[in-house]
Amino acid sequence: MTRRAAAAKSPRPVAGRAWREVLHDERMTHLIRTAFRCTSSALQRRLKQQDVLYGHWTFLRILWQTDGVTQRQLSEQAGVTEPSTVTALKAMETLGYITRQKMAGNKKQIRVFLTSKGMGLRSQIVPCAQEVNRIVIAGIPAEDLAATRRTLLAVIDNLNGDAQEALEAAARSVQLEARELG
Repeated sequence: MTRRAAAAKSPRPVAGRAWREVLHDERMTHLIRTAFRCTSSALQRRLKQQDVLYGHWTFLRILWQTDGVTQRQLSEQAGVTEPSTVTALKAMETLGYITRQKMAGNKKQIRVFLTSKGMGLRSQIVPCAQEVNRIVIAGIPAEDLAATRRTLLAVIDNLNGDAQEALEAAARSVQLEARELG
């Protein structure tokens, strides 16, 4: 990727406070996306200083809490496709962060375990995320943060409900097709 293409992809702060005028009347989805890109960029810069890839961060966080999950569970919890998870895990295994083990009795099931090196990254990179979080909430009154948290949880709940409805509609469609064919 050229330097110009990389610069175009990464979120750049707008000079002064002009960004407030630009984003003032934006849709909620655009504001959430912009906030996500800015926080991701801030964390990515800090992780890079520690020689940790941003793409490994989510997997490490999950494994620090539930070491020994299957690749499929890890993929689901991270919200990433299974092929992307496998690619990331191969790289993490090469770096010595994890081991993958086929389980006796079920050779298809592969569980992922942190190595001591992978476990040791926690004390190295969690402070990076904590620093970004401090930056994110700096100067925002507690009541605004509480309202934002409630709002974002409601947004997540709404979107999860929408996804569930879509799954149920797809299941009904398959059942209807099966009845028509049977």
